Amino acid sequence: MYYQKTKWTTAKKQVFDGIKYDSGFEARQAQDLTLLQKAKEIKGFEAHVKIPLIWNGYIICNYYIDFKVFHNDGTIEYIETKGYQTSEWKLKWKMLEAMTNSDPNYKMTLVQQGKFKPPKTRRVKV
Repeated sequence: MYYQKTKWTTAKKQVFDGIKYDSGFEARQAQDLTLLQKAKEIKGFEAHVKIPLIWNGYIICNYYIDFKVFHNDGTIEYIETKGYQTSEWKLKWKMLEAMTNSDPNYKMTLVQQGKFKPPKTRRVKV
């Protein structure tokens, strides 16, 4: 049996429009994309899309991108929302970049959650 000693994330699952997202940050990105779709600035988007990462004809692993956005000009944008970057994620991201780099119809965007943390409040004894 495996026990995880420490939890590396404090993200809580959120539901927006009937879809469960891994964090509130990701759910807010979905809200923004929904507004862009309603304003007809994009054709649409899909959430949690499975992309097989292929190298020399072999599927190495699968990458689940947060959002696949279909733009009005026919281009496709992959959007990843990140709060914490793991080494496994960095490797998969580089592999996806290598696969899509030569095709001008694909764009990759990383939306990094802000690193600002408000100062902790202190309790002062009186």
